[in-house]
Amino acid sequence: MSDTRRRVKVYTLNEDRQWDDRGTGHVSSTYVERLKGMSLLVRAESDGSLLLESKINPNTAYQKQQADTLIVWSEAENYDLALSFQEKAGCDEIWEKICQVQGKDPSVEVTQDLIESEEEHIEEMPETSPLIDLPTCELNKLEEIADLVTSVLSSPIRREKLALALENEGYIKKLLQLFQVCENLENTEGLHHLYEIIRGILFLNKATLFEVMFSDECIMDVVGCLEYDPSLAQPKRHREFLTKTAKFKEVIPITDSELRQKIHQTYRVQYIQDIILPTPSVFEENFLSTLTSFIFFNKVEIVSMLQVKSMSTKLTSRLKGILPGTLQHTISLIFGMDDLQVRSAATDIFSYLVEFSPSMVREFVMQEAQQSDDDILLINVVIEQMICDTDPELGGAVQLMGLLRTLIDPENMLATANKTEKSEFLNFFYNHCMHVLTAPLLANTSEDKCEKGNATFLFSLALNLCFENLFLIFIFYLSDAVVGSTKSNTICPDNYQTAQLLALILELLTFCVEHHTYHIKNYIMNKDLLRRVLVLMNSKHTFLALCALRFMRRIIGLKDEFYNRYITKGNLFEPVINALLDNGTRYNLLNSAVIELFEFIRVVNIKSLIAHIVENFYNALESIEYVQTFKGLKTKYEQEKDRQNQKLNSVPSILRSNRFRRDARALEEDEEMWFNEDEEEEGEAVVPPVEKSKQEDDFPDSYEKFMETKKAKESEDKENLPKRTSAGGFKFTFSHSASAANGANGANSKSVAAQTSPASSNGSSSKNATLTTAVTATKVGELV
Repeated sequence: MSDTRRRVKVYTLNEDRQWDDRGTGHVSSTYVERLKGMSLLVRAESDGSLLLESKINPNTAYQKQQADTLIVWSEAENYDLALSFQEKAGCDEIWEKICQVQGKDPSVEVTQDLIESEEEHIEEMPETSPLIDLPTCELNKLEEIADLVTSVLSSPIRREKLALALENEGYIKKLLQLFQVCENLENTEGLHHLYEIIRGILFLNKATLFEVMFSDECIMDVVGCLEYDPSLAQPKRHREFLTKTAKFKEVIPITDSELRQKIHQTYRVQYIQDIILPTPSVFEENFLSTLTSFIFFNKVEIVSMLQVKSMSTKLTSRLKGILPGTLQHTISLIFGMDDLQVRSAATDIFSYLVEFSPSMVREFVMQEAQQSDDDILLINVVIEQMICDTDPELGGAVQLMGLLRTLIDPENMLATANKTEKSEFLNFFYNHCMHVLTAPLLANTSEDKCEKGNATFLFSLALNLCFENLFLIFIFYLSDAVVGSTKSNTICPDNYQTAQLLALILELLTFCVEHHTYHIKNYIMNKDLLRRVLVLMNSKHTFLALCALRFMRRIIGLKDEFYNRYITKGNLFEPVINALLDNGTRYNLLNSAVIELFEFIRVVNIKSLIAHIVENFYNALESIEYVQTFKGLKTKYEQEKDRQNQKLNSVPSILRSNRFRRDARALEEDEEMWFNEDEEEEGEAVVPPVEKSKQEDDFPDSYEKFMETKKAKESEDKENLPKRTSAGGFKFTFSHSASAANGANGANSKSVAAQTSPASSNGSSSKNATLTTAVTATKVGELV
């Protein structure tokens, strides 16, 4: 989407001293080799063709006009140019470029002293040129007036002239008097002309004219003119609706007459913009920008008037009184109704409440948790509505997801001396609501689908969340349990809507990773959530695989060693690398996103991840040569390895003796035990114990224990050695459950990566010098 600040119309002055429109496009300032200097380029927005190429001459006089939205200059004798900008900001930006080339202060309105001929040209600009002569305001002149108003809309200069003429002569009130005459005479042709005239005046986009048209005296006649659209067989009855059907309801008494008048005016003008005026074309979309601003500033003024202390106190207390008494019994019950229109209205009400005061909603739901079960908590009801949205495009789910994001956003949470809303609400959310949000994700990435316990879980999930949608998953799992091995391992129906829902949930979880460092970290590790998410890398829906990858990318982007340890211990890069290898040579978004992930690790130099990737996957990745990312990772790894060797060689030999050295495997188990301990308080610094600070005499005391651990682990490692394939290589399998890492689920695994020859070592670690790894993955059926 192009920047509207740079949107301009190009005008040239013709032989008749009239400005011709050369087209609409986007302007830029850049150096043009052919012209040997900085130049103004305008390319058409329709086809990108060049509308203007003009070198910024150091001696040319440029002038800024019309409230800083027009730049005028002369290229040669009798050849004048003008750029009319859609936005003042764009005009200012280009004006600064011109002044920079000419060495002028951007605050000037003319960059050079004008010569006599240029002064004549400038004098012919619209600000000083004569106004348009308006026809007399009579019934027999209405067609001529309509043609005049319509004809000026394509020229900003003539629009300015016409607006000034209408304002100076009080013309609008005369036209509205003619409207009353035409309506009394039932002069249909005249009424049709008046429709075109009033619509055209609105498109002049002048605030001074709006002040007249939307005054109490004139606004209903303006609405009346707009009822007689020539394209309609019968006129609309907008005035009848505004005066009889629409009712003004006061939440609190409003005694200020000026405030009441401003509210009525704003409602009517909004009605004109949204209901009466037809949808503007692409060319007309700018014409009503001032009308939008008029409405906006009216609303600002209304809010300012409402901020009188007594009125604001009454309004806030009234709204707070509404929430605890009726919110649960209205919104929660309405969400459970079958009527889509009623549920949509409930969503709108909830949206208004969240936008008005998210803190007030959070306070209510935390009070509600003390009196109600998790199933009927307001936030859980909202999450269930998001999960159960029947719209194929999930329009309602997207809206509710945005509201949930607002509620869990720490940026709008209050922190006072006596109370921290952030910690209280996030504790509540992760204890009472997070399991409901992640239920569809966990159900669709479940592995043990043929077990009775899992079928029971899905049945309970269907009852608690949304019978219509999730019961389908339950039936599928149950039928698959009966058929057994005769069916493929399909986790869930190949359903685009389900994939969209999972993408929404992943988007919200990604937001949590960025903003809830402590709570989401505990949840991810306790539920092994990243492993479950990465199962979706095998999805046939690329957008869902990208959502899963984005989730992992945000985690790695935190550069948190807890997360890094979790990823390496769980071998969680394997499904990502399998997705890259399965993608083959296709140059698409998935390929770029995976490459970017590894490039980030290389650039930031996350040593633990680099070592894990190179030691376990480099043999499968070294053939990828269209980017230097993986070779760069190998280089970083070898540099770090050399650095460690140099440090080791510099240590006195007595410190390297076995008597004082703890076994590496025992150290790893100690670290893993410490890593699995829960953090006690949010924000508390987390630092692993520094082994080198221990006294040397601690080591012999635990020596026997370490040796026993070492022997047990060596025995376990022998059982889990990779199996040699028929091609002479080795393959590893990836399972998406923690228990399957020990080989329990090997029957469901199949190789998806190319195997490599055992003869090549490529200078990797001692582990890879012996084994040549082939990356494989578990394909759990046809995923979402």
